[in-house]
Amino acid sequence: MGGTADFTRRGFVATGAAAASAALVPAPAFAAKKKAPRPSDLVNVAIIGAGGMGAANAVKLVGQNIVALADPDFEHVAKAFLDDKGQPNPERVALKPAYDKAAKYADYRRMFDMQKDIDAVVIATPDHHHAVAAVMAMERGIHVYVQKPLTYTVEEGRKLLELAAKKPKLVTQMGNQGHSGDDGRRVVELIRGGVIGKVRDVSVWTNRPVWPQGMAKPASMPTPASLDWDVWRGPATVDWGYNPDYAHFNWRGWVPFGVGALGDMGAHLIDFPLWALEPGLPTRVETRHSPWGGDTNPWDGRGPDELTSYPLASVTTYSFGNAPGGPLKLTWYDGGLMPPTPEGIPSGYMDPGGGVLFVGDQGVLMHQTYGSKPVMFGEGVAERAAAIPVSLPRIQDGIDGHEMNWIRAIKGEEAISSPFEVAVPLNETMILGIVALRAERPIEYDGALGRVTNVLDANRFLSREYRKGWEL
Repeated sequence: MGGTADFTRRGFVATGAAAASAALVPAPAFAAKKKAPRPSDLVNVAIIGAGGMGAANAVKLVGQNIVALADPDFEHVAKAFLDDKGQPNPERVALKPAYDKAAKYADYRRMFDMQKDIDAVVIATPDHHHAVAAVMAMERGIHVYVQKPLTYTVEEGRKLLELAAKKPKLVTQMGNQGHSGDDGRRVVELIRGGVIGKVRDVSVWTNRPVWPQGMAKPASMPTPASLDWDVWRGPATVDWGYNPDYAHFNWRGWVPFGVGALGDMGAHLIDFPLWALEPGLPTRVETRHSPWGGDTNPWDGRGPDELTSYPLASVTTYSFGNAPGGPLKLTWYDGGLMPPTPEGIPSGYMDPGGGVLFVGDQGVLMHQTYGSKPVMFGEGVAERAAAIPVSLPRIQDGIDGHEMNWIRAIKGEEAISSPFEVAVPLNETMILGIVALRAERPIEYDGALGRVTNVLDANRFLSREYRKGWEL
């Protein structure tokens, strides 16, 4: 499956090494169809999914030319300028005039056909649109910033990586802003520097979901007049009709539209173990979980689109049998579940909102979501940490500069932080947890082939079908 990308152990490790030293290589400039811009030039940016997270991304880009917006509900977009109390949000003041002057489209397919001045596009839609919009943009020579999860399926991620390899002048970025943070980069340096010794076990946890999951599909309701439901539904082959339980904010917990807590927070949490330890792709994945929404079971003969909502809580164990440093186990907890507190860590010290715990043979290192606030426990760890030099380049403005890092990379001013070469293997690892969840049994995975080798029927979950007119 999935083309010519090198997903052998050697290829994956080489990719990881390239990612770590990415800032030593000049970033590509504008797409081949355009002249490379001078640093003073502005980039023409489009936003797909202009409310919610799209607005949060766009506010960081108001110094560029926001030339087009694509969203199926501009009444919803207007709420992006208000705070939780319905009052004007002072942090979005500069965004409104930029949005007001931009061309507006309900359907991003029409935007790509009609708007010829787009240099770069932010894709902040529900998960099931990500790959479709990204492929359309890249095929037109447009730089892409794609929110996490990068794709809905493994196959889609490999398609994006192939496109990125064929179009090396395009600048690609996934929206996992912690990858640009100083704290997260220091975590990688410390783990690689051996501050806690050899790491064989990692635990990762999150308080997500904070949206409906573990429940049956709600009844359809009349679609708001402002919403183009056909566009919102997009490539999904099922048509449940509109319900506010999944449109707009709550879609991630529903199987046709999102990939659950792993897709939401895996990119912010699993990122650092994979970056620091470079274990390659997992060789075995198993998920234990609470009941599926609506008491559904993917092994009762129904198609993959007939599931409703993801379980409310799950524990996924990844085994990396090909890790260069020896076998590695990574355990993911969601739904408020957390790993046991290791000896030597004060009770209550682990942030229930989310974090990562590295257990080494000479200590432990723990950090919060986005790689922030790392702390270490163990004899001599402080002294060892002080001796480990800074080796990874720092991104201008850190976490807050992730969007502008993409712009600066387009201009050739700074190396890109989380390009598809980095994001796709991370995303694939995350999504394999969803594959194991849906398979309802442990899966063994051959990363070179991109195939499940023991439960062959589970390979159907590596890809998906698309509604006519929305094919990849």
